[in-house]
Amino acid sequence: MGSGSGSGSGSGVESEKRPEDEPGSGVMAAFGRQLKLLRLRAGLDRTEFGKRVGYAAQSVASFEQGRRIPQPEFIDKADAVLEAGGLLLALKEEVARAQYPPFFRDMARLEAEAITLHVYATMAVPGLLQTEEYAHAVFAVRRPLLDEETIEQRVSARLARQAIFARKPMPTLSFVIEESVLRRPVGGWGVQRGQLEQIILHGHRRNVEIQIMPTDRQEHCGLAGPFTLIEKCDGRRMAYVEVQRDSRLHTERTVVRDVEEQYGIIRAQALTPSESLDVVKGLLEEG
Repeated sequence: MGSGSGSGSGSGVESEKRPEDEPGSGVMAAFGRQLKLLRLRAGLDRTEFGKRVGYAAQSVASFEQGRRIPQPEFIDKADAVLEAGGLLLALKEEVARAQYPPFFRDMARLEAEAITLHVYATMAVPGLLQTEEYAHAVFAVRRPLLDEETIEQRVSARLARQAIFARKPMPTLSFVIEESVLRRPVGGWGVQRGQLEQIILHGHRRNVEIQIMPTDRQEHCGLAGPFTLIEKCDGRRMAYVEVQRDSRLHTERTVVRDVEEQYGIIRAQALTPSESLDVVKGLLEEG
């Protein structure tokens, strides 16, 4: 999954990067102020409070200053220890959304609610399939450079999205990945080997189909770039398209239908799931 905000006419939900979405302001600043006020009301310094919730005083300071995004477990414990009566829990969903770059927050929510999800990937292994090491390597090479704390937050958020595989009822998931993506040793061969092994594991799930688009295909209708198709339980279908930190969530039926048709042809032009897993196994043997 990529990044950005779209502009222009047509249907879609555009995501603009807003200063209030960033750590140190907006919801994170509000949460931090609330946390500090409740801690002081309870008569606890950061060290003692940190011991009670299982976090270092330095981490508590980062949460209070809005510089670091707390995990849901911290919010649960803090609300209980500080007898906040749900004041911190009320911000839990918004804090969770702050894990993601502003352009991706709406998509992350829709992805978590999807009953079907179809992903066409051209530049990197889809985020839902990434290992922790691969995800870290992807964020580490991004330009402009991200600081280490932001990288760790982004990796944690990406891995959290993978809870979709354990969800019940199981969603239907399919991925078409360009062969060139699997030959690009992001993070080095050791990282890539682990990533290929994970793709094989996911490929054996009953609700997941993974297909590879061979590089030597002469007929290929996916040259316009990557996208994701989402269907919700109420029957609504959407198409998420992104490139170079620009993203657009299309909801107009005619636009979504065109992307669905394109994905159907891409799947027909790609290798079958069984053939695709054989290709991944072959790449492991080559290494």
